[in-house]
Amino acid sequence: MNPSLNPLVTCIKESATLAINLRAKELRRQGHNIAHFGFGQAAFPVPEILQQAVRDNADSNMYLPTQGMPELREAVSKYYQEEFNLAFPAEQICVGPGSKELIFQTLYLVEGALLVPAPSWVSYGPQASLRGKEVLPIETSRENSYKLTPDELDRACHKLGQQQKLLILNNPNNPTGAVYTQEEINALAEICRAYQVIVISDEIYAGIDFTGTPQASMAKPYPEGTIVSGGLSKLFAAGGYRLGVMLFPKALSGIMNAIKAIISETFSCVSAPIQYAGLAAYSRFDELKPFVNRTREIYSFASHYLWERFIDMGLNCPEPQGAFYMFPDFDNFKFKLRKHGMYTGLALAERVLAEARVAILPGADFYFMATNLGARVASVDFDGRMVYDTWENRPADSKAVVDEMFPNLRDGCDRLENFLHGL
Repeated sequence: MNPSLNPLVTCIKESATLAINLRAKELRRQGHNIAHFGFGQAAFPVPEILQQAVRDNADSNMYLPTQGMPELREAVSKYYQEEFNLAFPAEQICVGPGSKELIFQTLYLVEGALLVPAPSWVSYGPQASLRGKEVLPIETSRENSYKLTPDELDRACHKLGQQQKLLILNNPNNPTGAVYTQEEINALAEICRAYQVIVISDEIYAGIDFTGTPQASMAKPYPEGTIVSGGLSKLFAAGGYRLGVMLFPKALSGIMNAIKAIISETFSCVSAPIQYAGLAAYSRFDELKPFVNRTREIYSFASHYLWERFIDMGLNCPEPQGAFYMFPDFDNFKFKLRKHGMYTGLALAERVLAEARVAILPGADFYFMATNLGARVASVDFDGRMVYDTWENRPADSKAVVDEMFPNLRDGCDRLENFLHGL
């Protein structure tokens, strides 16, 4: 049998981040020593508060409201008000199986082309393509830490003319580790308001910010046009729990009501035990702050170690300010790479994996041209439980910390440096 498939689906490949994770794991299973810089999953065990909530409610087998358990939505509303000064009432909040699914549903429902800063997370564009949307990448510059500027956004909006437009803005950013200031966001908001752009503010990494400044959000200067998404996966180290939240302004209640209708006809609701874990996370956040603060400090140490190593080996790389990513490029080695047949980022990533045993993702997966020599690197290839448990008593010397707690990061950098020196 040769079934006919939706052509919008057949042109989509497997998510690059998930694919590299499976590939690196398979190579490790075969006995290869792989430095896994390709996949960004929170490194730490799920906090006990969340685990206990799942255990306590393992017998909860009821269908919960499609929009999410009322107590959970109230807790999410209070959390965003207290932690980020964002006012979204509980009735304007939806709960779904990960923010990824909620973003997809929003892109599915809302008409108009999608503006995506390049580089951005790999799944935004393919999700829009599944709906047949036009996707317009907006190339940003390394000199500006790959942050979108008002002029870049203005040109892109003008190019699309009068049609309705959507913009996805991720802050802190995957894949660069960049963090926008509120002033930078305010300037972008003026352009969005001028063109009536609907913004999805992907704030899944909110709280993993090394700058020490309050979280900047488009929902503050542009509340009428901004939808905020978040969830348990990053800050609470619970990616596999698959619980996301989406917060809608009242001006966009029509989108929220449409999403509720789609939920009722698709997944019905997030599983009850997981919603109780979400309730514990958001309602007992004060108890989780020591966990959040320690893990943020560890992420910062690991990211800055990689960044310093990359700079020392001659790569270009903006300093990471949040999340657990960075985006080095190999432009300084372009001519040597070409002499060895590496003209594209994909060819470079394949050779680095084959010869240096380091998994990275090429810039083309993040909306750059095929010849772009940038790469997304994640700084989470370490034993999160061991590092978390011993962090308070870590050695005073940074080299000793790396040797004891981050050997995969060290070895990956050593092998990558040897690869470059051997060109």
